[in-house]
Amino acid sequence: MRTDTEPAPRPSRARSRFGAAGGALLLLAGVACGGAEEEEGPVAERGESGTPVALGDLEAVERDDLSSLFADAGVDGTFVLYDVREGSAVLVGVDQARERAVPASTFKLPNTLIALETGVVADIDEVVSPEGEEESSLREALPTTDVTVHHEVAHRIGYDRMSTWVDRFDYGNRHVGEDGELGRFWVEGPLEISAVEQATFLAALARSELPVDVAHQEELQELVALEEGNGYRLFGRTGLGTEADPSPGWWVGWVEGEDGLYTFALRLNVEQDGDADLRESLGRDFLVELDVLPAEAATGN
Repeated sequence: MRTDTEPAPRPSRARSRFGAAGGALLLLAGVACGGAEEEEGPVAERGESGTPVALGDLEAVERDDLSSLFADAGVDGTFVLYDVREGSAVLVGVDQARERAVPASTFKLPNTLIALETGVVADIDEVVSPEGEEESSLREALPTTDVTVHHEVAHRIGYDRMSTWVDRFDYGNRHVGEDGELGRFWVEGPLEISAVEQATFLAALARSELPVDVAHQEELQELVALEEGNGYRLFGRTGLGTEADPSPGWWVGWVEGEDGLYTFALRLNVEQDGDADLRESLGRDFLVELDVLPAEAATGN
């Protein structure tokens, strides 16, 4: 095998775009990647206040003080926390939060939804048999480093349908390459996405507001569930773009808590052995510092 809180009421079928939260979420992604200049505005607080950042009419702050988490770990990166209920964001490393990189295995999330919605797999437990590779189901393949099943599924989806659905999701730069090259576009490019856009996409997924069947979104939510603690549920997925330079190391997901819904995206610049191993532990540290997870949820506690 190759490797590589309150939620809003859910509709009976997904809406044509991103539902009631769509306007604000799309604005967050669009402005963040447009390189808007910083200006004074309302301040969103999680823990301590920070420097206001221009993200359209959303409340957003930069928490430069939390950059020490990256520095102490000896890595460079960015972290975005999106408070879906309040419509506010916290950014650590603003410039990098706006920059796009290949999504790597975090693209397994939209790829799974597209596969289910187009019917190229009957359900998440259908066994997929890539030619010359070990067979597996989407349920088995999503949490692993295996990408061959998702390559096979992408080829079954086909260029036209893949292009259409990536565009409907407003996923990153929405570039899936050329017809006949569907196997690697999320690992090698040209598809790229920013940390802000990751948080945007996940906000719609966590609320089952993407333009696909709600049942498919709920199945995917089940696949990325990591743990449930006292008053919270944590969902997440890693990604590592080993064929890009610098190599982006992702940990993205969301937290359903008693006081709200928070999506997050961490991206490291993986430059040496061991850096990728820090993705989830650093992400948890940020979530603890921002009072989204309890201290006992930090890795190693």
